[in-house]
Amino acid sequence: MATILKTAEQHMDKSLDALNRELGLVRTGVANASILNRTLVDYYGVKTPVNQVASVSTPEPRMLLISPYDPNTLKDIEKAILQSDIGITPNNDGEVIRLVVPQLTKDRREQLAKEISKYGETAKVSIRNIRRDAIAESKEAEKNNELTEDDLHLLEKDIQDLTNKFSKKIDAMIERKSQEILSD
Repeated sequence: MATILKTAEQHMDKSLDALNRELGLVRTGVANASILNRTLVDYYGVKTPVNQVASVSTPEPRMLLISPYDPNTLKDIEKAILQSDIGITPNNDGEVIRLVVPQLTKDRREQLAKEISKYGETAKVSIRNIRRDAIAESKEAEKNNELTEDDLHLLEKDIQDLTNKFSKKIDAMIERKSQEILSD
């Protein structure tokens, strides 16, 4: 009984982590190194994340400074950023690359808020699927006489409580990110 609940909780935690990563990739008008997480540089024939070939820092609230470990990779990093979906043009001064994050317009902020709401809904669907699987597993255990009918009802209630708890966490994460995007 406890293992079914524990497994469901672990899967729900993973769904929250995935949502957190997705929200970290949303550009909010403030420089955040995580916007480069999906940007891969062709480093001597191997696709490598930017943060493994360069130091990424935020010297100012709206600027990312990318200092390559190997100066020969500067052009490759710049090319990778231009080809990525982050929508920021890099400024290369021959030693470092500067990414100036533009101020978001009101329309773009509202569009991003709707987009992250969709991320929240996707995470909730994932949580509900985990709930469904856990309840099905519980019913199977009851059918195999591993659980009593009363234990099954208690476990289903616990699974629903867990689902509600994680849904509230998702709502809080989405609300926090929406406030971050809409303010400024």
